[in-house]
Amino acid sequence: MANTTLADPDSGLTLAQLAARHGLRVAGERPSFRRYSGELWRYRHFITAYANAKLTASFSNARLGQLWQVLTPLSNAAVYYLIFGVVLEQNRDIPNFIAYLTTGLFIFNFTQTTVQQGTQAISGNLGLIRALHFPRACLPLAITATQFQQLLGSLLVLVGIVVVTGEPITLMWLMLVPAVLLQTVFNAGLTMAMARLGAKASDLKQVMPFVLRAWMYGSGVLYSVELFSNNLPGWAVGIVQFNPMLVYIELARTALLEQAPLLNDSLLLTWLIAAGWAVVMGIGGYLFFWRGEQEYGRG
Repeated sequence: MANTTLADPDSGLTLAQLAARHGLRVAGERPSFRRYSGELWRYRHFITAYANAKLTASFSNARLGQLWQVLTPLSNAAVYYLIFGVVLEQNRDIPNFIAYLTTGLFIFNFTQTTVQQGTQAISGNLGLIRALHFPRACLPLAITATQFQQLLGSLLVLVGIVVVTGEPITLMWLMLVPAVLLQTVFNAGLTMAMARLGAKASDLKQVMPFVLRAWMYGSGVLYSVELFSNNLPGWAVGIVQFNPMLVYIELARTALLEQAPLLNDSLLLTWLIAAGWAVVMGIGGYLFFWRGEQEYGRG
């Protein structure tokens, strides 16, 4: 009986065809946007767990533990009130200056801290990135989730301050929820963008404190926003009205305070600007980060 041999199904294929047949991909290759988004969704529980672990670890060495979530914003508010409210007398033209000031500080600090930590989301986790395979967007999103949890603690303090200082509880308070959610989407996109930039430019973390401090002074956090309209030409006021942090702060103040100076008299326009920034930065930051996925952890 003659010997028979089975034909090799892989014979005659190029290396690229052979790899495709067996599901092999180039190491470090950027996945398609759809596949990457699907993988990121499957890692949502990892993002939550990682964020919780980071939050717990951040206070693990402090004797008062997570009580510092409350003490830190209160201490900052007390210092700024002493300087801007008492020494510089910015409280003269603002009803309930304490609540006005703390609202601006707590809302701005949410973005400030998220962005600062986002610049090191990749460079500060190189060991994890090189050891494990996962969508790198998990890291800046975990930072956003961690700071969101801290914001919730700060908002409890803020609500207490608002009530103690005489503000009535109204249905407008409910508007704080969508305002914070829009800001969270904005923060997530901005943090992903800063994570990619920080992965390439290690000196960015040294520059960001100065940029963020200038941003805070330009967002009406510490004084009445009416100073912008009183001291700037009309075209400059128009630009300032589109400052995303000023917009999110004004929405929070409008929700919690009965009388708060506003730069933009149209609440509808303020909401539209806030939503626009959330969409543009949320989607744009995600796309910008995804396009650099194959670069992270190399070099």
